Amino acid sequence: MSMKTIVMIVLGIGFLYGLFTIGMPFMLAIMIAMFLETPIAALMRVFRLNRIASATVVCTLFTLLLFGAVYLIGAGVVAQLIEIWKKAPAYLEEFDRYFRDATERTELFYNSLPADAAQQLQTGLEHGITMLTDSLSSIIGGISGYFLNAAKAVPNLFVAFVVFMVALYLMSYSLPMLKSQFIGLFEEKSRGKVDDVLGNLRSSIFGFLRAQLILSALTYLVSLTGLLILRVEYPLAVALLIIIVDVLPILGTGSVIVPWAAYVFIKGDVPLAIGLLVLFIAITIFRRIVEPKILGDSIGIGALPTLVGLYIGFKLMGVVGLFLGPIVIMIYKEMRKVGLLQFKIKLE
Repeated sequence: MSMKTIVMIVLGIGFLYGLFTIGMPFMLAIMIAMFLETPIAALMRVFRLNRIASATVVCTLFTLLLFGAVYLIGAGVVAQLIEIWKKAPAYLEEFDRYFRDATERTELFYNSLPADAAQQLQTGLEHGITMLTDSLSSIIGGISGYFLNAAKAVPNLFVAFVVFMVALYLMSYSLPMLKSQFIGLFEEKSRGKVDDVLGNLRSSIFGFLRAQLILSALTYLVSLTGLLILRVEYPLAVALLIIIVDVLPILGTGSVIVPWAAYVFIKGDVPLAIGLLVLFIAITIFRRIVEPKILGDSIGIGALPTLVGLYIGFKLMGVVGLFLGPIVIMIYKEMRKVGLLQFKIKLE
């Protein structure tokens, strides 16, 4: 492999990283514009509209469907989240009462023990309480930090959404021209191969996104089913919270379910605590087994390379790497397939 090829690969990965970070609105816009290209072309062919009129109609319909889906799906979840927020002080007060009762019972038991045993018990209790306090403080601090960051990000998200909507219309208007200009950057003999790579990548990337949606939907169904079996309150909102926390880089599914299980165990509801822990294990095993398989089948790179891409991407770039890692592997695979990257290891 020549130095020029290596430099191009490094620059390409840097460009992709930029798209997945500060360029996220434009990346989403061009991906959705590629997805909408088929109905735009069909509308142009059937009704003999020009591209601007056809793209305007399709993009507007897409926007209306997007807002409608968000409203219909989010209405019930938001209502349950508001109810949970209203009852949060009552939950904290109840937890404090149970904790005080447990402390009083422990003191009575402590006073009935011999001095040596009482001292050992006191040391163990102090250590356990310190660990519990530190864990709860860490969890509460992490959750508060995420909510605070989310609140601070609302203006930026609004600006990003406006940029995304404008970019979606503009890119839908000029997508064929953008593709021609991009292919024109390459040598004449390589343009056909680049065109093949772009076509294959389009199918692979949409397969990747479809796989992510399938994974989130299946995880939500598993969580919701478990919560319904356990007969907990607000299952829709809690299942959504589990899905959101599951994809965060520091917090995970256990950050919701494990403290919840500890809380209900202290209350004395041992069956619910065991059920929650079983649900946590089931979700974890389900994600680890199904995720590489679904992603591999959807993007066509196999379960093992997908798992490697997910892990290395996450370790190097965090959440962004979870998406970027498999995409880099897809690009490499497609370039090798069409002959743009042909090199052999020479040992002599």
